[in-house]
Amino acid sequence: MAHALQQAAEDVAAALAAFPDERLWERPAGVASVGFHLRHIAGVLDRMATYTRAEALSPAQFAALAAEEPPSPETTAALVSTFEAAVETMTSQLRATDPATLFEARGVGRQALPSTVIGVLIHAAEHTQRHVGQLLVTARVVAATPSPPASGSPTPR
Repeated sequence: MAHALQQAAEDVAAALAAFPDERLWERPAGVASVGFHLRHIAGVLDRMATYTRAEALSPAQFAALAAEEPPSPETTAALVSTFEAAVETMTSQLRATDPATLFEARGVGRQALPSTVIGVLIHAAEHTQRHVGQLLVTARVVAATPSPPASGSPTPR
């Protein structure tokens, strides 16, 4: 799981090193934007770490969840940094997880869907990999197409 998260961080850093801030929220063919993927992955990792510890989400985590969707003035570098910090936090959570707890029950989400500690950790890594794959394709498509005419506001996710 740690290797999957590390690979995701390396892939994102390489793919977005020169990605233009003004194109973060573009949605070619209606797919989710690069900015959305970065925010969403960071948020999911944070929430999964919380569920792994059998804790409830905080008001700040609910606010972050609500803020994943709309475009913002954040830079590519800032969103990548937030994503990398979330990967590091989850990697630390992996290190801190007592192997004896891996099969303990955990509830996930508002409905407390049944899982286990290892199930939540695996889901966090799998979900990250899936969204990074989508992010990489979207970033390549955006980079390969001309910038849309300035309309005064970014295309929403």
